[in-house]
Amino acid sequence: MRLVLVAACALVDPDGRVLLAQRPEGKALAGLWEFPGGKLEPGETPEACLIRELAEELGVDTWASCLAPLSFASHGYDDFHLLMPLYVCRRWAGTAQGREGQALAWVQPRRLADYPMPPADRPLVAALRDLL
Repeated sequence: MRLVLVAACALVDPDGRVLLAQRPEGKALAGLWEFPGGKLEPGETPEACLIRELAEELGVDTWASCLAPLSFASHGYDDFHLLMPLYVCRRWAGTAQGREGQALAWVQPRRLADYPMPPADRPLVAALRDLL
């Protein structure tokens, strides 16, 4: 089975809310809410991937020193296995905007479970709620 490495980030604002992005129509798992991030490029570290993805997807800039690893997901889908470290980021420059047509929501930690998520993202919610 093919292993896919994806990095995800929980952006946490000063009010303790977490940013979720909705997967756009036409993508796998469309309509579900997820932590922003994406697939690692060959030779790329998870931190470099998140810096790149957050700039591309949301128009925000952050730095490796602002990314703190929290947990990870390991989930088997039908045709691949996903390994996804989750980082927490509390410092960035810019205002998050859905630059790829995705809806965004700033969510209180206790409300994260109210948002339908892909199977790999769901188990990460408990670790994030415990932290916040």
